[in-house]
Amino acid sequence: MKPGIRNASIILLVLSMLAALGMSLRSTAQAAPPLQVPIYTPTPGPDGRIIYIVQANDTLLRISLISGVPVDQLRALNNLTGDTIYEGQRLLLGLSGPAEVVVTPGPTSTPTPVLPTPTVGPGSGNLCILLFDDLNGDSIRQVEEPSIPGGAISINNRLGSISEAVDSVAGTEHQCFEQLPEGEYSISVAVPGGFNPTTETSLVLPLKAGDETYIDFGAQVNSQSQAEATLLPEPEKRTPLLGILGGLFLVAGLVLALVAARLLRNK
Repeated sequence: MKPGIRNASIILLVLSMLAALGMSLRSTAQAAPPLQVPIYTPTPGPDGRIIYIVQANDTLLRISLISGVPVDQLRALNNLTGDTIYEGQRLLLGLSGPAEVVVTPGPTSTPTPVLPTPTVGPGSGNLCILLFDDLNGDSIRQVEEPSIPGGAISINNRLGSISEAVDSVAGTEHQCFEQLPEGEYSISVAVPGGFNPTTETSLVLPLKAGDETYIDFGAQVNSQSQAEATLLPEPEKRTPLLGILGGLFLVAGLVLALVAARLLRNK
């Protein structure tokens, strides 16, 4: 075979191999499946409610993106006035009909009745609050530090369905608000005149079913009230000597009156 023909044959062979390799790569690229983004599909509970448990670093926008529920609808379903949520919170995503029950034929022709599933209602808890006289000013309540009368204690839940207020009373321990529905509560106190707070006077915390939470708020008599108490005059102390002398003068007067009356009678 001549050298020119041999070189041409080699070139044709190489081109054929490259063409076959290109066709193989094209078919492999076309056969690769498209990338798919998983979508969160929660399962409805027995009562038909679809619940999402808030995870760490979750936001309403992220939950909306993974569940397909708009942010405004999430707020409306859960009575939210803003975008604040906390880890472990149960968010309602929507309602779904109960799962279809398929009755398997048994030995008898009488079907088994399907009883309705009771709706699980919200639980309740207790909040117990104390406004105490922080005698040493360390913001920590000791056993010997009594409660302060004349203050005001109030609680409100985020939904606005609970709003209660009481006056703090002397000589008592924590004043408890019992059987409160679970949820997020705002708690605040107002100290009476003559006192300055030594702790925060308000806070927000979640109340779960079965919780009994105790909260202490402290206050201390201010310097002006202490100064006024120091300047008050002490009551005068009466000595019994003045009473004795008064009694002697009264007896002496009676004796003189009797003597004078007897002298006048003898004249």
